[in-house]
Amino acid sequence: MSRQSRIAQLHAAAKDRILVLDGSWGVMIQRRELSEEDFRGDRFTAHNGQMKGNNDILCITRPDVIADLHDQYFAAGADISETNTFSATTIAQDDYHLDAQSVWDINLEGAKLARAAADRWTEKEPTKPRFAAGSIGPLNKMLSMSSDVNDPGARLVTFDQVYEAYRHQVKALNDGGVHLYLIETITDTLNCKAAIKAIKDLEDEGMEPLPIWISGTITDRSGRTLSGQTAEAFWNSVRHAKPFAVGFNCALGADLMRPFIAELSRVADTLVAAYPNAGLPNAMGQYDEEPHETAHFIEEWAKSGLVNIVGGCCGTTPEHIRHVAEEVAGVTPRVIPERPVALRLSGLEPFEMVA
Repeated sequence: MSRQSRIAQLHAAAKDRILVLDGSWGVMIQRRELSEEDFRGDRFTAHNGQMKGNNDILCITRPDVIADLHDQYFAAGADISETNTFSATTIAQDDYHLDAQSVWDINLEGAKLARAAADRWTEKEPTKPRFAAGSIGPLNKMLSMSSDVNDPGARLVTFDQVYEAYRHQVKALNDGGVHLYLIETITDTLNCKAAIKAIKDLEDEGMEPLPIWISGTITDRSGRTLSGQTAEAFWNSVRHAKPFAVGFNCALGADLMRPFIAELSRVADTLVAAYPNAGLPNAMGQYDEEPHETAHFIEEWAKSGLVNIVGGCCGTTPEHIRHVAEEVAGVTPRVIPERPVALRLSGLEPFEMVA
């Protein structure tokens, strides 16, 4: 089946049911207790500096681990599984002294692994097609905020550098066969806009177009992203991309995330997605929320008509996803609202002017 046919299946499935994303990758990789040698593999035995902790490199050095995690999440009931490429940009991977070719290979192999798993499960269960989402994560450098408290104009990167880093990643993910892009855990909307521009420019140059899912992060109970935007202001900033879905993930558990998902559900004229953490971390940085607890909160979101796609972020496991999938099965997905035509702008706050 062609990729565009599978994308048509994705749109059809989203109309039919609430879709389920996979859960955390970090917690599952940590449970493997992999060694420095696992992370280095044969290719990076002589590489300078520590490689352990660079989870994305496992797409090259331990593809068996990554393929198994895709299978675990699909077996748990996920419709969509992400590539293990959350930090696979030339900017983020510079912390590990990796060159552009290595970063390209991480994305390409990560996409191939996710796509192969999705195809296997679709063949096994054709009535429940599976999809591979290319994970495009945040950077360790921000465009909207100063890197120096004494110099408001200080930046460690330029827009052009961020754009080029995302362009490099997007092209490799597309070549590897993903069905959609997931720009996720967005703390800085300007970084996100660089990723959107990279995708759109590549499509204008002839790259096969794919759906875009945009997922921001509300950092605390203030209801704002790290770069200061409210939920509605964030949506106004990215709606020009005409995304397949928009939503929030990370930072908060489902109980604290609910009001911001409700606000986005009110204003967004596209699918709304949410994948919270398994509660807030304890004093040791661990997540204590049990699978049935996370699923209970998300079930309420679903029955309240707030969401079209759900899943899990930090601390969630295949068991969390299994419970979530069971609780939302058969629940009618959120109806996309028809909003009046208006001029909608945003800074930190939204602005709307109806004709």
